[in-house]
Amino acid sequence: MEAAPIMTMPQLRGEMLYDESMSRHVSWRAGGSAKCYFLPADIEDLSILLASLPADENILWLGLGSNTLVRDAGFDGTVIALQGVMNELERLDDDRVYVGAGVTASKLARYCAKENLVGAEFFAGIPGLVGGALAMNAGAFGGETWRYVASVETIDREGNRHKRNADEYQVGYRSVNGPADEWFIAATFQFEQGDGSTASANIRQLLARRAETQPTGAASCGSVFTNPENDHAARLIESCGLKGYRIGGAVVSEKHANFIINDSNASADDIESLIKHIQKTVLKQQGIELQTEVRIVGGMA
Repeated sequence: MEAAPIMTMPQLRGEMLYDESMSRHVSWRAGGSAKCYFLPADIEDLSILLASLPADENILWLGLGSNTLVRDAGFDGTVIALQGVMNELERLDDDRVYVGAGVTASKLARYCAKENLVGAEFFAGIPGLVGGALAMNAGAFGGETWRYVASVETIDREGNRHKRNADEYQVGYRSVNGPADEWFIAATFQFEQGDGSTASANIRQLLARRAETQPTGAASCGSVFTNPENDHAARLIESCGLKGYRIGGAVVSEKHANFIINDSNASADDIESLIKHIQKTVLKQQGIELQTEVRIVGGMA
């Protein structure tokens, strides 16, 4: 796709950047550039963009960049950024909340506590947006996103919007399968009425626990690998003696072995090489093939 025609489209009101370094937008602070990076003004602006893109255009949806690695060769396509847009947050009735895909998961947790709704506290431990949580059934502290989803709103490649019930999706551990080429733009969640002060206290306890057990102040993507059934990726990695193992500027966290830290200007290749080394070592020593939770996108150098 040629970038210039989009830039000159008078309908678009959002910010379009070209050859934009994704290291500025992902929490690992590493990776190559995207051909196009678009921050829509609103959902109508997003619809116009999607309708203008060729059918074979590569699209990457990006929230806080906490679950994404863009290879050093870059992303040959259009990145659509949601941070700061689609941030609707409204209580609909006694137990339902309408949430835009651009709302942070932590904000949803705090809002529900303020509204005396319980069950959303675990969202405080998810370092991303609601859109990303919907896409992967994100979870923390024993809670999972889709347990509370009543319905969703999506947008397709032509810019058309759809409303769908939760039962139209097949949901599993860190996986969500539904209609092809549709992306989440909002959801209605259903929680229980309860004591908001207790919920707020639970959030504080969960965040304190997270700070004690995870390298929250470091440049990482969050958990790199999904947990195998009846086991934990961190335990397997630590049992192989990989805490502190380094490739270039990327290192396995000493605090939590399922975190890889950009410790010293790591390249995306450093990080991906370390991911592969961990997988190879755990398979050899433990007989278990770890699966990545993080999305790795872009071309090979």
